[in-house]
Amino acid sequence: MNRPHDETVRPHPLHELRDDWHTAHGPNPAQVDPVVLGALLARHGWERRGGAPGRYARWTPPGAPTGSTSLLVPENRSFPDCEDLLGEALTALARSAAPSAQDVLVGLTVPSDEIRWWRDVHEGPSGAASWIAQEQLRSAARQMMMAGALAARGRAGYHGARHRRGARASLAGVLVGPAPGGRTLTAFVPVAQGRAVTVLLHQALLAAREATDYQRATGRLEAFDAAVRLGVSRELTEAVIALVRGSEGARIALAWSPAAGVPDGCGPGRDPVEFSPGDLPALRAAGARYLHDEPPMPVRLTGTVVRMRRPGPRGAGTVRLRVLTGADVPHVRVALEEDSYRTAGQAHLTGQPIRVVGRLESRGGFRRLTDACDVVTVPVDDAERDRLMKALKASRDDQDFPGDGGDPDD
Repeated sequence: MNRPHDETVRPHPLHELRDDWHTAHGPNPAQVDPVVLGALLARHGWERRGGAPGRYARWTPPGAPTGSTSLLVPENRSFPDCEDLLGEALTALARSAAPSAQDVLVGLTVPSDEIRWWRDVHEGPSGAASWIAQEQLRSAARQMMMAGALAARGRAGYHGARHRRGARASLAGVLVGPAPGGRTLTAFVPVAQGRAVTVLLHQALLAAREATDYQRATGRLEAFDAAVRLGVSRELTEAVIALVRGSEGARIALAWSPAAGVPDGCGPGRDPVEFSPGDLPALRAAGARYLHDEPPMPVRLTGTVVRMRRPGPRGAGTVRLRVLTGADVPHVRVALEEDSYRTAGQAHLTGQPIRVVGRLESRGGFRRLTDACDVVTVPVDDAERDRLMKALKASRDDQDFPGDGGDPDD
């Protein structure tokens, strides 16, 4: 299967799912707020069954019969045995077979906003979704998180290769839980590093839902144009399409961290945003519109030459630059006239960067520089030249930009 031209190669931080979400000893009872613990238990379906009002609450796992194992959680820290009870409750959670127990522990260990995805797919013989359906869910979730991270770094109808390293870095702390049955998945986004991403994704999904409704009612796409300022992009529409395709429908819900509270300007986020197969034509049309309408970027780049090619010993040729400054993309391809190509070749041999003026074209994901001119070598000292040469050698293995076999435009 060919990789889409606007999809990065390097695995996203969400690619490697982890089960060891909390520390070896779990959350510290001395640091746990009983109110937050109660809110997380209620969020994840635990049932409150009695207790002394204003003093303690007894919680049982979702669907547990009467008389089953329960947690005794203090209402606040005003009682002397509060910390002991919290310690016992946390130990019971760590030993609990209920999948939601692990989710509660994650929310306590790292204050996180939760994003949950559901796909309505046919069950297999064992009641679980097929392996392919589970992979589709994980892949769509990764795409959606990246779309939110890109929107947090700047609004655009189509991001392409721009800002991806920074967006990926902003998601480095995101944790992903296992998907019981393969139809649901939960991401835990740390408030400290990722709330901006969560807020943008929340706004963008609501805007995408409204724009889709408008297009289906009127046949017009103008609402998608206005939705760009709220974070909607081709990357987001592609993520929603990937989530819905092959299913009977999909939902995305967001729950804010009870420790951090609801961010300004946002609702409680309890109701999921739903998309159905009937929404796909509108989303595909919007994505195509974003791709077509995104304007080129005038830039003045500085970069090191990593590859050169021309059909003969003389004439124009194409070079590939590893971008140092001037644009937030890792590499660009530049077509140069003979004199400029010769300048680039000399810089390549001496380990010096070049500076070039041109336009980054949205076609191909902002990886191609056109109308290149004013190509000059940028002098650097010996130490900097050595550093650039080492970076050049390392860049040959850089997965952000595939080799000849992975790039049809080369």
